[in-house]
Amino acid sequence: MNIPRTLQPEWLDELPPGDPRAMRSRRDLQRINALMLNCTLVARELRRIFPGKPPRAIAEIGAGDGTFMLRVAEKLPSQWQVEDVVLLDQQSLVRPETHGKFGSVGWKTQTVAADVFAWLAQPATPIFDTIVANLFLHHFDAARLAELLTLVAQRTRVLIACEPRRSGRALLGSHLLGVIGCNDVSRHDAVVSVHAGFRNQELSGLWPAGSAWTLREHAHGLFSHCFVAARVGGNDNAVRECRA
Repeated sequence: MNIPRTLQPEWLDELPPGDPRAMRSRRDLQRINALMLNCTLVARELRRIFPGKPPRAIAEIGAGDGTFMLRVAEKLPSQWQVEDVVLLDQQSLVRPETHGKFGSVGWKTQTVAADVFAWLAQPATPIFDTIVANLFLHHFDAARLAELLTLVAQRTRVLIACEPRRSGRALLGSHLLGVIGCNDVSRHDAVVSVHAGFRNQELSGLWPAGSAWTLREHAHGLFSHCFVAARVGGNDNAVRECRA
């Protein structure tokens, strides 16, 4: 099914953080991520790209309440001790107990509440070993997304992104989320997300041109679309895996 890419506002982005429907929808997202296998995918990519030792610095853009990256951390080997984990979102949603759970697996976290474009453009923003984006890139139209990816390329050696797949199967699944108890916000946003999702090599086509990167983009599981970009020479393991 060839579904044209279209963007519509998502209700969760417009609700106040403390709204009960928004809080319920964020809990729904944890189950949706589990169904999409996105935590497993990111953890697997990190193990493949960094087989010898963990990256020193990771940032998640559009991190929400931080629970997605926490689940990733819990799936990685116990010897992984990541020194600097930045959870960036426009809103400050990460609870103290979530930071505590990161600490229990040896990850040192900090939250940043800022606009992602402004934050990435700041000269003071460091270069990260890895930037992770989960269900975030699909919020932007092609022009804005190309701008975002250009900024990301200036601030990381590796990007791992998991997004909705724009397909008939994913669209059907989005319409069935009520079966697992997702609320109206989650059900609406899931359908909107699939229509705004990606297929084929669409993200690769928006990545800044040049020979300094290797790109890998593919469908994952039933509903997800994966995109990995690795800087040539920035991490030999990352380059090898992205060429696989």
